[in-house]
Amino acid sequence: MDRIESIALDLKKAEASRNPIGAISKRFPDLAIEDAYRIQLLNIDAELKAGRTITGKKIGLTSLAMQNMLGVNQPDFGHLLDSMEVAGGEVSRSTMIQPKVEGEIAFVLKGDLKGPNVTAKEVLEATDYVVASIEIVDSRVEDWKINIVDTVADNASSCMYAISSRRIDPNLVDLKKVKMEFFKNGEKINEGVGTDVLGDPANCVAWLANTLGDFGVQLKKGDLILSGAFTAALDADAGDVFRASFTELGDIEVKFTE
Repeated sequence: MDRIESIALDLKKAEASRNPIGAISKRFPDLAIEDAYRIQLLNIDAELKAGRTITGKKIGLTSLAMQNMLGVNQPDFGHLLDSMEVAGGEVSRSTMIQPKVEGEIAFVLKGDLKGPNVTAKEVLEATDYVVASIEIVDSRVEDWKINIVDTVADNASSCMYAISSRRIDPNLVDLKKVKMEFFKNGEKINEGVGTDVLGDPANCVAWLANTLGDFGVQLKKGDLILSGAFTAALDADAGDVFRASFTELGDIEVKFTE
């Protein structure tokens, strides 16, 4: 077993046992981002062989707040699986290691997008609708002591996601001006606006399409794309209730049970 396979296995074991591992980047300081994506894809392939299906992609580290939190200066992406969607607005905290919660806009595509040179305008033309969403991120690396290599290898720290049932035509809303207020247990903790994520949430999806294009991969009709958190993520524990309230898009709420 080579080290790429070994790291992928360590991450899967950490997820299953809910016992985090030490920072991958510390153990293997020469590991490149390309290696980290190989690790990510090994574990996604294992999920597919186990019967899961890919529902879309998530874009991470698009806001300055999140980049500052993790000490990185570029976005990343991970895969979404059918097993990650929150059912009924409730999730069990006991199934996670150290979850954090983010509010963002999700895009659902009606057409394919393949880089290079995809623009924000082309993203809107290929989008069926946008919805309010909450993403729950979790790290299989101890104490969130991660850099870009760690989070990419760990499927961009993906965990769960919830989307609103209210569908909005993105051509009827200026996504750059959409404002989000983020509440924890009824208290507003922070807020953000569309321009906080690479200047425009559509820019994030364009970045993803172009980045995937470098690998000969395209975004496909029906894909759900989480476009990136408007604000820094908030820690979650059992009993906590989070609500992201978006102008034009409405609200989305998730409750953590035991």
